[in-house]
Amino acid sequence: MKELTFSPSPHLHTPRTTGGIMRHVMVALIPAILTSLYYFGMPALGVLAVSVAASVATEWAVTRFMLGRPSTVGDCSAALTGILLALNLPANLPLWMVAAGAVMAVGIGKMAFGGLGCNIFNPALVGRVFLLISFPVAMTTWPLPDGGFGDADGATGATLLSLLKSGAVSAESVDTLGLALGDTGGSMGEVGAAAILLGFVYLLCTGVIRWYIPVAVIAGLAAVDIIAGYPVGIDILTGGVLLGAVFMATDYATSPMTRSGMLLYGVLIGIITAVIRRWGAYPEGMSFAILIMNGATPLINRYMRPARFSPRRKEAAA
Repeated sequence: MKELTFSPSPHLHTPRTTGGIMRHVMVALIPAILTSLYYFGMPALGVLAVSVAASVATEWAVTRFMLGRPSTVGDCSAALTGILLALNLPANLPLWMVAAGAVMAVGIGKMAFGGLGCNIFNPALVGRVFLLISFPVAMTTWPLPDGGFGDADGATGATLLSLLKSGAVSAESVDTLGLALGDTGGSMGEVGAAAILLGFVYLLCTGVIRWYIPVAVIAGLAAVDIIAGYPVGIDILTGGVLLGAVFMATDYATSPMTRSGMLLYGVLIGIITAVIRRWGAYPEGMSFAILIMNGATPLINRYMRPARFSPRRKEAAA
């Protein structure tokens, strides 16, 4: 007689594995990675390599020496965190800062909560915000696109969001085609909206994510922009809106479980982002918006459960 295995619900079985999902997301990120390497050259490659290596090493060390558990680096989640963190950083950031951000992202943002699936906040954004608060000058010194894979020329400048917020550049003079193709300063993942959208289509086709959260984020951002009289298209194509909406707001562990919850979660991320951009101290607000709504996810899950599990259904049945 076979032994019975007792485990908490849900008891759903699927051939899809955690490692398989992570690899799909990494494949979807390839266009964005190649675009950032094209525009920022070897420095971007260094930031990417150090971020991934430090993330994987941190998870291995924590599971091996602190938790006493078998290594979990084989599920590729630590490597994915390293890639996402790198795409949220300037290509000219000192490598020791990149490593420090990766240690914070995986060590505190993920493993301190118990590992994959137990974390409350998106680990990559935890690392980014830690670096932004700790090293604000380095995190806001943006390299200008070089336009070819090679050594960067060291030129830096303000991001388009900063220039628009300060009034140094008018929205009417912005080249939207250049924004879509990635010819703009900013973090590695802010360049190339078209590349991120290619990844979005891939994730939808493979069933890794659903459209609810990314579309809701754009809708919430657009609603505030329309009220404020700001060009919606420019706001979507600049900064980390698309990267955050497609690859970080959709994180399974930190986003709501139901469709209605996802839509509310996404709309509020978009609204908070737009409010910070229009009236806050920072020209960018996507990271803060996602982390704020990560914290609200348990509350959303509690009050926006499927009908069969809701308290109202139970009361009606009684």
